[in-house]
Amino acid sequence: MTSSRGSQLRERFRQETIRCCSLTMAPFFLRKPAERFTIPYEGGKNMINIHALHHQTTIPYAYAKDTNTLYVRVRTARHDVSEIRVFYRDRYLRKKIYKIRTLKNSYRDNLYDYYDGLLDLKRNRYEYYFVLRDNDGKIWYMDERGAWRKKPRVLRPYVYPYIAADDVYEGENWLKESICYQIFPDRFHRAEDADVIIDEKCELTPWGQTPRHRSFFGGNIKGITEKIPYLKELGINLLYFTPLFESASNHKYNTKDYYKIDPSFGSLEETKELVRLCHEAGIRVVFDAVFNHTGNDFFAFEDIYVHQEDSRFKDWYHIDSYPVSKERINYYTFSNSLAYMPKLNLKNREARMYLLEVARYWIREVDIDGYRLDVCDELSHDFLRDLRRVVKDTKKDAVIIGEIMHEAEDFLEGKELDSIMNYPFRHAMIDTFARDELSMDDFFQVLVHNQTIYREEITHQMLNLLGSHDTPRFITASGGSKEKLKLATAFQFLYKGVPYVYYGDEVGITGGDDPLCRKTMIWDEEKRDNDLLEFFKKTIRIRKEYPELVYGDFKIELIRGRVFSFSRNYEGRTIMAFFNLHKRMREVSVKNSVRGRDLYTGDLIKISGKLVMEPQSFMVIEVENVPDKNIEEAIHA
Repeated sequence: MTSSRGSQLRERFRQETIRCCSLTMAPFFLRKPAERFTIPYEGGKNMINIHALHHQTTIPYAYAKDTNTLYVRVRTARHDVSEIRVFYRDRYLRKKIYKIRTLKNSYRDNLYDYYDGLLDLKRNRYEYYFVLRDNDGKIWYMDERGAWRKKPRVLRPYVYPYIAADDVYEGENWLKESICYQIFPDRFHRAEDADVIIDEKCELTPWGQTPRHRSFFGGNIKGITEKIPYLKELGINLLYFTPLFESASNHKYNTKDYYKIDPSFGSLEETKELVRLCHEAGIRVVFDAVFNHTGNDFFAFEDIYVHQEDSRFKDWYHIDSYPVSKERINYYTFSNSLAYMPKLNLKNREARMYLLEVARYWIREVDIDGYRLDVCDELSHDFLRDLRRVVKDTKKDAVIIGEIMHEAEDFLEGKELDSIMNYPFRHAMIDTFARDELSMDDFFQVLVHNQTIYREEITHQMLNLLGSHDTPRFITASGGSKEKLKLATAFQFLYKGVPYVYYGDEVGITGGDDPLCRKTMIWDEEKRDNDLLEFFKKTIRIRKEYPELVYGDFKIELIRGRVFSFSRNYEGRTIMAFFNLHKRMREVSVKNSVRGRDLYTGDLIKISGKLVMEPQSFMVIEVENVPDKNIEEAIHA
């Protein structure tokens, strides 16, 4: 295949010195192009690839950590530089005196290295530039006009003009420290002495039978309340319920009344009692809010159906033509032509204010701790900013979590959402741990990308799920392999972000696509997988006991085929994890020796030179300064 003109230019750019705009990554010339092409690079063969160099004065490359601290990041080609220092100062100082800080190589993927660090100045008005050392020891300079092989007579530093206090995003530590558990209320537990029992006209499917799309099993709020001791023993400290508001369906995503608990679930008083007892048990509660669409029996849409063009609510929705018909579906809906879920027009002020008051009401009335927003990526940024103000004004530490099944940088800049359901993580876990389709290099490429597109506070708050009510369960996706589920769960809890458990995964519930992923919870101890349940309890306990696993950084240490290791480091403490995803025993060379205590077995461990791992196994070590003699004695005992 012949190379294109573009590829020829890119190769030529790699061989010659060109100054490029690091903001747009598009080359531009400060002199005539011919002059740039005729100047050869005079250094060694390891010339810096300036096309990979990138910095910008916006998230995630520069943002406020607090009112006096600025986070900065530089991207380079992988293994391209040996050191990066940042020179920074108060932009209003007359004397050109700079403070200097060496950046840390915090992330690496298949293509790039990412260097970052924190800058601190009184009065927080920054100008800065970067000095890079290549692998030949030669110095390069980088300012807002590009990369320079020699220091220019006049540098034009990057400017971060001022850190305003109301622009600082601090995150919520309680969310970072959470173990999230999702409950589908109709399928979790049914209490027979609830205030409201489901209408006798609705025939209940016997508990434990295979669900169908229109099955009702009768799970209720009182039933969840009765299982708080179970959730507390499991180690859960954050509950997320799919919708509780009045709706004709079993899933409740077609809301009829936003101010009423569905009678099949129970009463308002039972809901208040549930939240109060959860809080007493140290468990936060997040409600599901469906603000993208309503049910077609919602009062505003019903009014349109009755009064057509004369309805005062006609602009609450996107109507294509009149008369509105539920049969012809001549209106915008959720997904494609789902008549019972008409899509709201939140540019309409009245519709917007209605939903903002709904959000305020449930926080005040029931004291919930936030919302998960259904179909969040179809809500406007303007509405989400309004919603954030209402939620935070009502309860300062309440959170907003988006259901977004793809990367969501523009929603997670600190002005709208606090987190999303991290489906990119879930997809990578399925493709790697369940189906063995991704190589480990490709797997970590996905995860590092997932980390580097967001600010640090956000990556620690991402809800890392393996499954939900909208996806096949992990154990089913893996062909029924409990070993793979254990491996994936261990990684999920050792990784950066909030571990998210879909009800029943901990006892071995199986299920494919909806509705099979929505089976009833198994409470019979003889029918559930108690070995798996104990594994979840231990894994959750380890996660909660070690702050390294909550607040620590994440560093890939080794990849050898399907054997890999990584570390979590925080305040001078380190946890090392080793995984073997092969179905056969594997022996790998280990560059640095590791010694410490296995967090699952309690054994003292020393790894030096090589590591032998059993098939489909993992090891988690709290690295500590234990004398070699003591470790060797423990190993040989």
